[in-house]
Amino acid sequence: MNLYIRLFSIVLIILGTNPAKAQTDSLAANQDSINIILLRNYNLRLTQIEQQRLADSIKKAELESQLTSLKTTDNIQKEALLQQLKAIEDKEKARIAGKRARIDSMRNTAAGFPVIGVMEDTLFMVYSKIGASTPKERANNISKKIKNLYEDDFLNLESIEVVESENTYDIVSGETIIMSVSETDALWFNKTMLSQAVEFKDVIKESIIIAKKENSLLRLLLRMGLVILVIALAWGIVLLIGKGYKRLLHLIVVKKDTWLKDLTYNNYTFLTAKQELKAVYFSLKVFRGFVYFILLYITLPIIFSIFPFSRNWADALFQLVWSPFKGVLSSVWAYLPDLFSILVIYFVMRYFIRFVKYIFSEIQSEKLTISGFHSDWAMPTFSIVKFLLYAFMFVLIFPLLPNSDSDIFKGVSVFIGILFSLGSSSAIANMVAGLVITYMRPFKIGDRIKIGEVTGDVIEKTLLVTRLRTVLNEIITIPNASVLSGNTTNYSSEAGEHGLIVSTGVTIGYDVPWKEVHQALIDAALRSDLILKKPMPFVFQTSLEDFYVAYQLNAYTKNASRQGLVYSKLHEHIQDVFAERGIEILSPHYRAARDGNTITIPANYLPKDYKAPHFNVDVHTDKKA
Repeated sequence: MNLYIRLFSIVLIILGTNPAKAQTDSLAANQDSINIILLRNYNLRLTQIEQQRLADSIKKAELESQLTSLKTTDNIQKEALLQQLKAIEDKEKARIAGKRARIDSMRNTAAGFPVIGVMEDTLFMVYSKIGASTPKERANNISKKIKNLYEDDFLNLESIEVVESENTYDIVSGETIIMSVSETDALWFNKTMLSQAVEFKDVIKESIIIAKKENSLLRLLLRMGLVILVIALAWGIVLLIGKGYKRLLHLIVVKKDTWLKDLTYNNYTFLTAKQELKAVYFSLKVFRGFVYFILLYITLPIIFSIFPFSRNWADALFQLVWSPFKGVLSSVWAYLPDLFSILVIYFVMRYFIRFVKYIFSEIQSEKLTISGFHSDWAMPTFSIVKFLLYAFMFVLIFPLLPNSDSDIFKGVSVFIGILFSLGSSSAIANMVAGLVITYMRPFKIGDRIKIGEVTGDVIEKTLLVTRLRTVLNEIITIPNASVLSGNTTNYSSEAGEHGLIVSTGVTIGYDVPWKEVHQALIDAALRSDLILKKPMPFVFQTSLEDFYVAYQLNAYTKNASRQGLVYSKLHEHIQDVFAERGIEILSPHYRAARDGNTITIPANYLPKDYKAPHFNVDVHTDKKA
């Protein structure tokens, strides 16, 4: 029956509800500094009360002596002595009541010091001091004396008895005083000194009797047999597990074609049958190892618990494995309120950000207008606001993180911050430049712009970089810091409303009237579908060179992103119109002797009977010669 009780205790230990362990935990708490301070202050107060009690007892003895020495006729003096004795008795009652009240007030807060028996079990608690001995010293001395009595082969248990002393009741064995029970000891247990001393005596005797029975030769042989039986049972279970494992593997090999199929979805195979078989083998090995571990974890404490001297080993083994799990579970349970707060903060901030995004999307679609706030600022501004809101959320969550106030956590945070600040200086510069560019609004997605020597259409604009696609379909990435520090030419910003002016130049000889050239250039521009008819194209004469006049044609177009095609078509029409009107383009420098040379106009624009003129030579002679 005793073995079953121990096995039941072991199961309680596994479940974390072992009463003995809970008692051990409470005993460990005795060393708590608050408890020591409470008992120390209380015992100091008791010392003062005890001194007063001794003085009162001496006074009482004197009064009683005087009372007995009086004659029967001294009634007046006798009455006075009786009143003094009554006052001392009333004072004694008040003292005891006050002591009991103080003990009752400390009963739920102060823990005593345990007296440990031979079997390492707690026999009773000591709360008060006697003389110069503190409660802890008293408990240790009593424990040592009990063990000395157990080790005495000639001990007569009947010799352990209670003897009344002057102010205490002593529990003695022969000449050895095992412990003294004071009035304060009795008050802690709400009993008289005699009844409490008798109870302590019985507990001590019972612990010695049980220890001697537990450590007898018969019990030793029985425990050895139990150890062999437990080991045999554990070995038998190991053999059964091994056989069951082999049979299960054989069954899986036989049934693998039926049980295991390729795991596919939309013609994609996640796991083949062979891979699934490997996964099953691995899972079975892990499960077998886990079962072996559980078996070992249960068997060793059972073996340790059989012998009294090794029972603490079982507790230590259980605590070695169970304490981390218990600590983790306790930490998780204690952290649940903070975790719930974090989730609440996250979800509230998430839906608030959704609301803010809705407001900015309305601004972007121009359904909501704010004076001075452009619609293309909406989403970049939302990105900034979202970042700030998430930063604010992190500030709220940070104190709720586990160990956020520890020095290690703070040190790692500072270290990461330093690395980020040192390694991201250029990135921060680009981010700041990206913010400035956003609110400067020099360009937007789709605009044809020129940055430095690069011309192209804006395809992406982020906080860090701007990407352009050139007319050769090249993607060029430009850091925002470079964009902000240089000049940016935007061809598209005014093209949609007022049109973009494209200009090109030709040089025509002085022999052609400038009005004809002006008209020819304007007519050439109007032939192009990519040139606006209104406003009308116009021509400037930019210079009068040595051999020709420089003309500049200016025309409006809304196709800013097709400038290459616009210029190409414009040049084609200029050549056609000038050829049709017999105007030679002498660009950049072209010199021709007209006599005997073909004109520079293309042949398909010349008359069919056109022939190059002959060279004319005029000879002038002197009549006198």
